[in-house]
Amino acid sequence: MENQFIFTLLILLLPLASFLFLGLAGHKLSHKAAGLVGTICLGIVAVLSYYTAIRYFGSPRVDGAFQPVVPINISWLPLGKLSFDMGILLDPISVVMLIVISTVSLMVHIYSFGYMHGERGFQRYYAFLSLFTMSMLGLVVATNIFQMYLFWELVGVSSYLLIGFFYTLKPAIAASKKAFIVTRFADMFFLIGILIYGFYTKTFSFDFTDAENARNIAGAAFILPTALFLMFLGGAGKSAMFPLHIWLPDAMEGPTPVSALIHAATMVVAGVYQVARLFPLWIQYAPETLHVVAWIGAFTAFYAAAVACAQSDIKRVLAFSTISQIAFMMVALGVCTEATTGHGHEGSLGYMASMFHLFTHAMFKATLFLCAGCLIHAVHSNEMSMMGGMRKYMPVTHWTFLIACLAISGIPPFSGFFSKDEILSASFAYSPVMGWVMTGIAAMTAFYMFRLYYGIFWGTENKEHHSAHTPHEGGWVMTFPLIFLTIFTLVAGFIPFGKLVSADGQAYDFLAHFDWKLGATSCLIALVSIALATYIYKGEKQPVADRLQAAMPRLHKWAYKRFYLDEVYQYVTHQIIFKHISKPLAWFDRHIIDGFFNFLAWGTHELGFEIRGFQSGSIQKYAFIFLLGAIVLIFIMIL
Repeated sequence: MENQFIFTLLILLLPLASFLFLGLAGHKLSHKAAGLVGTICLGIVAVLSYYTAIRYFGSPRVDGAFQPVVPINISWLPLGKLSFDMGILLDPISVVMLIVISTVSLMVHIYSFGYMHGERGFQRYYAFLSLFTMSMLGLVVATNIFQMYLFWELVGVSSYLLIGFFYTLKPAIAASKKAFIVTRFADMFFLIGILIYGFYTKTFSFDFTDAENARNIAGAAFILPTALFLMFLGGAGKSAMFPLHIWLPDAMEGPTPVSALIHAATMVVAGVYQVARLFPLWIQYAPETLHVVAWIGAFTAFYAAAVACAQSDIKRVLAFSTISQIAFMMVALGVCTEATTGHGHEGSLGYMASMFHLFTHAMFKATLFLCAGCLIHAVHSNEMSMMGGMRKYMPVTHWTFLIACLAISGIPPFSGFFSKDEILSASFAYSPVMGWVMTGIAAMTAFYMFRLYYGIFWGTENKEHHSAHTPHEGGWVMTFPLIFLTIFTLVAGFIPFGKLVSADGQAYDFLAHFDWKLGATSCLIALVSIALATYIYKGEKQPVADRLQAAMPRLHKWAYKRFYLDEVYQYVTHQIIFKHISKPLAWFDRHIIDGFFNFLAWGTHELGFEIRGFQSGSIQKYAFIFLLGAIVLIFIMIL
């Protein structure tokens, strides 16, 4: 069966070839030719990914579960009992991720034809998109944790390049450095966790069913909670979990299509995917630590939702929304209490729910970001105050944005309703407190998304700004991706996801066991939140919103300023670490360490200058020194 999937190697090689070609020869191509090269390569990758999914999920189950397939695995660097391998692993979650990455990346490639038209460095932009896509695809099909780490770092590098694409703008430069430094700091813990795990288990492989691997892993049970939590910290950096979330809002300085690709659908879910990939270890050897992950996720979701309620920049609202939704996925994984699923077993429902929400969220959040790009392209501003009344100028953007808002708010029959409700079911099964906390955060999601919707499409129109430049749709290359992803949003909730992905591989018909009472409750709460947002923000005049802000000015300011966490980081890094740690260390390095070695160099130079006469080439001097040395030795021996 493995040989039947050998073609999947092209899924990695094609975007790699596109990156190398555009990076080395792209400057010789026109903008259109460079864009076509990148887009055609991604189109083929998307077709291969869908073909892989059809063949894999169409293959017969063994003992009721889809079996992992490894079409290729090469021992790259043997090292004693450990081996650094490179290969491709196909299993339910990696195949689903192939669909997510290739679909969103292809839509971003098409969309960028319009959005990035005329930009300097157009060819470089498509080269970086190809590099990022290849890196993310390599990450999800990795056969072992070390290969995952290699592509993990490539994802970080390519995201740095894309965030800082507008390298002449200081905010973009600062944002790219911030993203790189914060995620590298988190990746340090990931690497330490990998090294601890490899040292004690003698393997990096994801094949936990292998008899020797299972025996070694069981023998290292005492250290696994520590190793897994350290690896989670690496994932927390990529997935912007509190307090390592600070890079994501600033990363909105990159081009909006990049935000849709990296910060909505792919890179930010890497941490979720990492926990899901190692889920058998978490649930068997570190369940209590896994529940800590759930509470970190819950706090992150609440914090991000609270901040999103006060932002005025549409991309920052969506950025904090992304942080909150990724945290939902972490909570779903964290509330699992057992490794089995099936009829009546709710202990691992969160695993399926997390992957399901990852899939649906990628589609409607990418839609939201691309809609934001259309709006920014039309009014040349990110601020809602510049956009009111946009529904009459941009009907396609309006309707696709509205559908995506309904989906993320959890309104049936849109996809977000089904995936988010499964997360709430898993949360209630774990703890009523967790269930109600997440329900409340879901209500906040509906509120801030419709605050955004009404502010853009129904708020006060900036007629002076619009008269100078009448807003309009961005052409078919920008509207087609919106419509395509919206169709996904409409139908994805009806995919029998539980029959494809579950904790133990067994088919789980979640629609047959859907908690309609909970679904009705969450839907009612979401509708109340939408109604409240409608009452406060709909219409050209918003006195209720003004009065609300005036009634709670301090809370609004704190939320708008992200509760001053960036300022706290600035103070800690600049005033404490830099002034009181880094500067003294730098002084010690320059004056003590360098000074000591400079002294040695000076002393050696001076000594050499003084004794250079001994090497003058004069035979008489050499004979005199030889005789003098002999006399000294005889004198010492006599004494």
